[in-house]
Amino acid sequence: MNNRKAVFEGTHGQELAGRLELPEGDVVATAVFAHCFTCGKDSVAATRIARRLAERGVAVLRFDFTGLGQSGGDFANTTFTSNVDDLVCAAHHLRDTIGAPSVLIGHSLGGTAVLSAAHQIPEARAVVTIGAPFDTSHVEHLFGSSKSRIEAEGVAEVLLAGRPFRISNDFLLDINQQNQTACISGLRRALLVMHSPQDDTVGIENARLVFDSARHPKSFVALDGADHLLTDRADAGYVAEVLAAWVSRYLA
Repeated sequence: MNNRKAVFEGTHGQELAGRLELPEGDVVATAVFAHCFTCGKDSVAATRIARRLAERGVAVLRFDFTGLGQSGGDFANTTFTSNVDDLVCAAHHLRDTIGAPSVLIGHSLGGTAVLSAAHQIPEARAVVTIGAPFDTSHVEHLFGSSKSRIEAEGVAEVLLAGRPFRISNDFLLDINQQNQTACISGLRRALLVMHSPQDDTVGIENARLVFDSARHPKSFVALDGADHLLTDRADAGYVAEVLAAWVSRYLA
């Protein structure tokens, strides 16, 4: 497989960094992968899933959201809406280079983002969520006692997974203004919901809410025994295999 760097412009002119996994042979379809909240394009899940799909002829663009990884911009200035905008920019980049994405894949909050972005990417035929929260405000609990400081000061530093991130009050306001029920019920794309019953970061009840809000065609796969980040390579490999088999039905 070919693996090459991808650089494209974000909504506000910032440079977004990505990695494009290309098949050895013909490209039968393209996809965008959106990583989990404060993660990056090189996570175990993003890497293994992108490479497995490339083996099936699907070119996959995985990229860092604004202010994360190798992408430019300030994370403190980002919101859920700006993440969705980043996704749309990634789709534009694919459209202008090798072909618009027919598949959108998102992990955790990235899954919530692809559900919102799909409406702005007309070529997308299938959407996949992995451990995604139903409600964007779900991430609020990660901020703990820092939430009141964010609201009072406008921006505050929060420790997430052992790393410091600057979170703005605009981010808090934005995640509480999203209407995911309307987004999901009006998706009009095939949907695959993947979630672990043992996920202690985003509970399995989120998968039920996403699934129940969607119209057919829709599918659910339980990732029994997996953790939220799919840190076990065997779990990430299983997700990649099932996802690749499911999505092949929508890659005519």
